[in-house]
Amino acid sequence: MERPKVSVIMNCLNEERYVQQAIDSVFNQTFTDWEIVFWDNASTDRSAEIAKSYGEKVRYFCSEETYPVGKARNLCINQAQGEFVAFLDCDDIWLPQKLEKQIPLFEKSPDAGLVFSDAIYFNERGTICQIYKKFKPPRGNLFPHLLRKYFICIASVVIRKSAIDNIEGFNESLEFFEDACFFLKLAYKFKFDYIDEPLVKYRVRMDSGTIKDFGSLAQERDIALQSLKKEFPEIDKKFSEDIEVYQAKTNAQKAINEWANNHSSKARSILKSTYPKNPLIQALYLVTFLPHSTFKFLFILNYKIKNWLNWYKFE
Repeated sequence: MERPKVSVIMNCLNEERYVQQAIDSVFNQTFTDWEIVFWDNASTDRSAEIAKSYGEKVRYFCSEETYPVGKARNLCINQAQGEFVAFLDCDDIWLPQKLEKQIPLFEKSPDAGLVFSDAIYFNERGTICQIYKKFKPPRGNLFPHLLRKYFICIASVVIRKSAIDNIEGFNESLEFFEDACFFLKLAYKFKFDYIDEPLVKYRVRMDSGTIKDFGSLAQERDIALQSLKKEFPEIDKKFSEDIEVYQAKTNAQKAINEWANNHSSKARSILKSTYPKNPLIQALYLVTFLPHSTFKFLFILNYKIKNWLNWYKFE
């Protein structure tokens, strides 16, 4: 095969229920110059059989053991031959004109390292929300914006492969925040652009790691920030206020985790030192006086509306 224009990165671990629909959404693209790099993370179901059935446009690789998702993504990217890289997890879906609408934007914006789009969040019951229906993301230098409020859907992005080669890859110690850490690194060095319409459907699953291991997410946000500071030491001075907002969100999440585990006094202690004048922090402080069993109900209700990390906004 000649070198494709786009390498579609697909990482898979036991996704036989959804993988055919995901792959079909790539084959249904109106832009046809692509390859799928399919990394099977030691699945034990029929995922391999399904992926291999599509022929040479799906380049299949398999791990002998199950790796953390960050390492699996790096291994998959290392096999990419395209000028551009896009991501599609096996439970998500691309709409047919995704690549056709995004690739030309790189020609119009030669300094853009990444192009993303709006996305529809859905579950088995139907559409939950369209993430940019009310909030319109900025273009250009997005690093400080993403520190304050992370809003990139991984299924929507297309990236210049040369941009990826200029940063460290996915942090292999992270399980839940590896995508955000990776895109923050790209945003620090490259401009972003986006298509103002939904081009992907992102599946919200109640068995996802973000929900099942909620307490680890705040810890991973701390690790990600330290990783950013190590790679870009100057960000402490250049973006001190934005980092303060980032850390405030992390602390709020730590407090919620303490409350959910029946450590209400510890949660309030964290919140007292975190943006005390912010009304949402104040509201969260009051919420911790409720029984900790309230957490699960509030969390699931909120998650059905939007990504958890974006429900409170600091200005």
